[in-house]
This record gives sequence, C-alpha cells and structure tokens, in this order.
Amino acid sequence: MEQNKKIAEPDNTAVRTALWRALHRQVDAEPHILEDEVGLQLIAPPDGWQERPDMKFTKRLRASIIARARFIEDLIIEQSQQGISQYVILGAGLDTFAQRRPDIASKLHIYEIDQPDTQIWKQQRLTELGFGIPEGLHFVSVNFETSSWWEELLKAGFDISKPAVVACTGVTLYLTKEAISSTLRQIAMLAPGSTLAMTFYLPIELLDEEDQPMQEIAEKGARAAGTPFVSFFAPDEILAMAREAGFKDAKTISTKDMEQYYFTNRTDNLLPASGEVFLLAAT
Repeated sequence: MEQNKKIAEPDNTAVRTALWRALHRQVDAEPHILEDEVGLQLIAPPDGWQERPDMKFTKRLRASIIARARFIEDLIIEQSQQGISQYVILGAGLDTFAQRRPDIASKLHIYEIDQPDTQIWKQQRLTELGFGIPEGLHFVSVNFETSSWWEELLKAGFDISKPAVVACTGVTLYLTKEAISSTLRQIAMLAPGSTLAMTFYLPIELLDEEDQPMQEIAEKGARAAGTPFVSFFAPDEILAMAREAGFKDAKTISTKDMEQYYFTNRTDNLLPASGEVFLLAAT
C-alpha cells in the first residue's frame, strides 16, 4: 500500500516562477530588482536548468515576474509599517517572503493559500533545509474547485475584524469572470483599511507586438497541460469589476508604470512583457 502512495509535487507554474526569480540574480545586471534564491534551494533542479527553453527564451516574462514580486513586497512592507498585521497570498505557490524577510514577516500573520500538493511539498522542503515553519506562517490548503478558500482561511485563524493585505498574482488567467467577481466581492468585505493587489492579463490584441508570439506559445502550452487560459480583461473592465464588487478605491498599474518603478537606467535592456496589469484596490 505504501508504495502506491502518491508523492506530493509542486505545481509546474509555481516552480517556473520561482526559478525565474532565481535566474534574475544569476543572469541580469545589478542592481537586482529582487533577491530571491530560496525557491531555487527548495526546488534543487538538475544542473543546466538555466538552459531550459522556458528559462532561456523568456527574458521579458522573467522581468514581469520579478517586477510583480517586488511590487507586492514593497506594498506589504509599507502596509506593515502602517500597522497592518495580516497578509493573505491567494495562489501562493513557492512564495518565499517569510523566509527572506523575517524582519517583516515576524510582525505578520501570513496566510499562504494554494493547492494541497504544492503546500505539502513546500513544507517538507522547508523542514528538510532547516528553514522551519515560523509561528506566524499559516498554510491554507484549498482545492479551489471543491472548497471555499474563504472558509478555509477563517479556519486557519484569520481575523475578519482586522484589515489585511491580499495579494493574488498569476491566478485570474485560469478563472472564469464569475469566479473572479465572486473573489473580488469577498475581499471587498474585508475590514476597512484592507488592500488588494491582483494581477490580470490583457487580451492578445492589447499586447506589444513583440510579446504576441510568446503569448500564443504560452496559450498553446497551457491548453496542452490541461490548464487553459480562461480570462483576459482590458483595464477599464478590471476597474468596472472592482467597483461592482464594492471597492471604494481602485486603480490599475500598467507595464509602463512598472518600467518607471523598477527598470529605469538599467544597463541590460531588461524590460517586462506587456501582458499583465495590476489592480490595486482598497476597502
């Protein structure tokens, strides 16, 4: 019986994202936008992983991933300094904020929400590598198709009377508009002073021309993997959904904004792909 037991494995997208974060430090010029090699330690890929096609030919996608991770990190540090003590990561994957920034994380209750396999594997690796699981780090395992992330979050000790920061990156692409709207409505009901940072993807016709072929390849690969891309939105549609959900304050952060924040005066021509837009909304 024991031999047939399924071994937990992390989601492929979570692995790729973590490796992109590590690759940034290895191949891009300083100053690095984000210093994150903890995910690389967790994954421990075979030698030559940097030569994988999804690593070698995806510089602009890598830049987008780095920028969004840095944007979220800046946000949670700023909000923590203002007294926010709860941080929820919807679709956490192999997020490493708690390991890399214990100075901030020790002041927070961090709720990482994701599929059970990824979380079981991650906790095993954190223990094996000696990182351990800090008291304020809560793993909230959810099968999004069959259970409520909100109910599981409450069971994990989340305090609805206190404001929180909610981050959700790289997730809406795989959800229906109805599921996204439902999630937005739930988050809009958080305590006043809460902040949401959520990424959305533009339809292919709104991408820069140089990014369109890569998007077509990504869509084809996602379909083949059984995780097809479902939802794309123009910026005005994103804002309309946020308003309908009940957010009192909402704006979008574009790729051009990200370039201004993190990519000015670089020597390596590193620039993010044009497909991703942030919704930044407050309750």
